[in-house]
Amino acid sequence: MTHSLDLTRRAFLGHMSTGLTGVALARLLAGELRASSPSGPQFAPKAKQVLQIFCPGGASHVDLWDHKPLLEKFHGTPMPGGETEVTFQGKNGNLMKSPWAFAPAGQTGKMISTLLPHMAGHADEMAFIHSMVSRTNTHGPGCVAMNTCFTREGFPSAGSWLSYALGSLNDDLPTYIAIQDLRGEPPNGKANWGNGFLSAQHQAVSMAAHQPLRNLARPAGIPPEQERATRDFLQLMNAEHAAAHEGHDELRARMAAYELAAKMQLTAPAVSDLSREPAHVHALYGTGDRNALKAAYAKNCLLARRFLEKGVRYVSLYCASRASAVDGLLNWDAHKTLQADYERHGPIFDQPTAALLTDLKQRGLLQDVLVVWCTEFGRMPTHQDGTSGRDHNPDAFTTWMMGAGVRGGVSYGATDDFGRRSVQDVTTVHDFYATVLHLLGLDHEKLTYYHNGANRRLTDVHGHVIKPLLA
Repeated sequence: MTHSLDLTRRAFLGHMSTGLTGVALARLLAGELRASSPSGPQFAPKAKQVLQIFCPGGASHVDLWDHKPLLEKFHGTPMPGGETEVTFQGKNGNLMKSPWAFAPAGQTGKMISTLLPHMAGHADEMAFIHSMVSRTNTHGPGCVAMNTCFTREGFPSAGSWLSYALGSLNDDLPTYIAIQDLRGEPPNGKANWGNGFLSAQHQAVSMAAHQPLRNLARPAGIPPEQERATRDFLQLMNAEHAAAHEGHDELRARMAAYELAAKMQLTAPAVSDLSREPAHVHALYGTGDRNALKAAYAKNCLLARRFLEKGVRYVSLYCASRASAVDGLLNWDAHKTLQADYERHGPIFDQPTAALLTDLKQRGLLQDVLVVWCTEFGRMPTHQDGTSGRDHNPDAFTTWMMGAGVRGGVSYGATDDFGRRSVQDVTTVHDFYATVLHLLGLDHEKLTYYHNGANRRLTDVHGHVIKPLLA
């Protein structure tokens, strides 16, 4: 429906007389958007929210979480059966032990790298998956696959699926937020938190502590009643247009997004104002650290807790970014100088992340929040030929979960003696998200969306719930 810009007085008054009806219709449309999604959990959930911590770059399992004593014993010797193996960047050298010792942590005695002393304090609460495999050895498709279960772009992220399936827990903040590292976006950027073929309202809102929210406040020269009348009239016109174009989901999603943006004017600035936190909380996270990268990530961790506390359904927290011209400078992609690279990244990640987990636990938030740690693939147990770094390894890597519904202090699956391949209870990203959905009260085989002639699923046509991880 089109409206002439030359609006007559009679037409204007006619529209204004139905203004309240238009406002009500706009709210009903927002409700209709929610109602068009599944009605909520399909069975009693253990978790209501998700915190995803993502370390792009292929964080090395054999240097962080997956202790391999035989790497120390056979350091400097050829890997049996792999003497001539060629991987992502070429030929590999001999086996290379981790530059850091592993030490028992917690009552379970879980072996954790001494590079992560703060994270080791949570070992008894974590459920490790040591047998992950990926379908790709390339960062961009690998990151997208770890977020969407597909190596190709254009599919909804896990956070978008949960927004579609469960809706929001609050009226004034986004359902799904992606918090970006100071160093930039991860490989393939927005595809990691995109809505794919789902309605646009289900994509994440991207933000970070170092990126102040835009000032959405009403300009000082405009009276509040004038702003209110303008919005009411705009809602009326949008509602009439939506009614005339039934089934135009993108328009309705945009209307809902504008309505949310208006509500965020009051809520989001207060939530993102970290100055409201006491000094001891800032000290716990390390927000004042002299390392600017660590301080920025620490602020993002604190921001994540504040959003979860306010009921944001899904928060993705990124630690590091896309690759740079200098290998390892910006992420965990340590091809050439693993020890130097990880001695930069380890301290940035360790204290703030451990503080976030401690803070969530102390506030009782882990009763409702499921925490998952991800990377796109692992690293080779050998050194890359001519370097002291490790090449990509899609055949073995580690992820972990903790929090609501998770049985802590367990390890599921295993790699071989050197960490080259997953060999026991081999686990895919489909299994990973089948388990995440199960903890949120959703059957991954029944959460579907009809698109392009098929009932699409987050887990495609694969996946099994990893029951040993469930509390």
